[in-house]
Amino acid sequence: MKVSIADLRKIPTLQDLKDEALQWLIDRSECRILQEDEYMFKKGDPINYMHILLKGRLRIKLQQGKQLREISAMETGTITGTLPYSRMQEATGFGIATEETHVLSLHKKHFIEMEQVSRDMVQALVGVMTTRARDFTRIQQQNEKMMALGKLSAGLAHELNNPAAAIVRSSDILRQHMHQTPDNFKKVILIRLEPEQVDAVNDILFSKISTPPPTLSMMERNNQEDEIAEWLEDQGWDEGYEAAENFVEFGITLDDLEEMDEIIEGKHTKPVFNWLNNVLITERLVKEIEEASQRISTLIQSVKTYTHMDRSTEKSEADIHQGLNSTLTMLNHKLKQKNIQINKEYADDVPEIPVYVSEINQVWTNLIDNAVDAMDDKGTLTVRTQANNQDIRVDIIDTGSGIPPDIQGSIFDPFFTTKAVGQGSGLGLDIVQKIIEQHQGTIKVKSEPGETQFTICFPIHSP
Repeated sequence: MKVSIADLRKIPTLQDLKDEALQWLIDRSECRILQEDEYMFKKGDPINYMHILLKGRLRIKLQQGKQLREISAMETGTITGTLPYSRMQEATGFGIATEETHVLSLHKKHFIEMEQVSRDMVQALVGVMTTRARDFTRIQQQNEKMMALGKLSAGLAHELNNPAAAIVRSSDILRQHMHQTPDNFKKVILIRLEPEQVDAVNDILFSKISTPPPTLSMMERNNQEDEIAEWLEDQGWDEGYEAAENFVEFGITLDDLEEMDEIIEGKHTKPVFNWLNNVLITERLVKEIEEASQRISTLIQSVKTYTHMDRSTEKSEADIHQGLNSTLTMLNHKLKQKNIQINKEYADDVPEIPVYVSEINQVWTNLIDNAVDAMDDKGTLTVRTQANNQDIRVDIIDTGSGIPPDIQGSIFDPFFTTKAVGQGSGLGLDIVQKIIEQHQGTIKVKSEPGETQFTICFPIHSP
């Protein structure tokens, strides 16, 4: 493959350079043709060359876990690889040709000579490096957000699935139960009781439904169920234990049943008590559906609070505790997976402060998610708030392995990460620090094995 000055002038970055400079570049470069699906570079390869794509296209992929994810593409005219003044040492991803691709490559050993031959070329290539760094940071930040969103959405889907499944299950049982109602109603309607008797039985029943049952030990519960089951079977029930469990769950004792039996004068005991049991079953199923629906409603409200939906994009007065609670709710699945104990030590006198709510919630997400990752099962996460006349202070403390002293000064640097490949881009704490600085706040870390504490302070009144 022969490359001409005219070929290089088609490259936007090089089109205004002098012929002598372009010829120098051709004379010292190597030409290479990549076939479709051939790698130009792989993760970990040393980067010793500047590459100019004269023809063709490259896919750029990063490794996430065990998979490769395409993040961008390089078209004809792109200049990539190492550049003058670049500190890049090795490839962080993979470059794969999508078609026959022609590449002109210059070894970095010629960069010193390049400064003497054409300062214009050096300046043009430095501009490429600046643009590339900005674009790469933007892509990585977006990737970081998508990874965080993936974690949150997976946890949220699991949290929503449980109450949704409970609603489906309980509603199905309720439907089957209601199909038995006509037969039971027929038996009850044939009973002739005085209105005073019906009212007295109803008073006992609904007083139990509206009152939380007493807390019983397993042994106390079993004893009560045995007593009631035996009494019901004496009254002609075939399966007294099933009804006994239901009565005990609502706090109905053997004394209550005997009192109701006395009110109806021992007549029609089985149909009356069967009707009462059916009322309790319906009440229990409706209660399960109500609790599951309330759980879904709470989760949806937490999502709205977390994302700050339907609100202005400007700063607004916000309750820090509300944001922390919403974030903990969003990460609840991950916390439960590792049996993490949560200690909330919230001060009562913390005022609302003007913040960008969704961005502050991103701070809590990064810090809490990192804390959970740092802990083994059954760790403890403490979230503490304090306030004085000038500042609000938030401490997020975990009982994980700690941050080694030699890297504590680097954890807020862009792209610094201790996580495994594909599990983090190293932008989490860099983003956290930028958001906090945007709010004129500060963040500090103190760490030793068994306790890592991030302390965030925000001014109560923005400057």
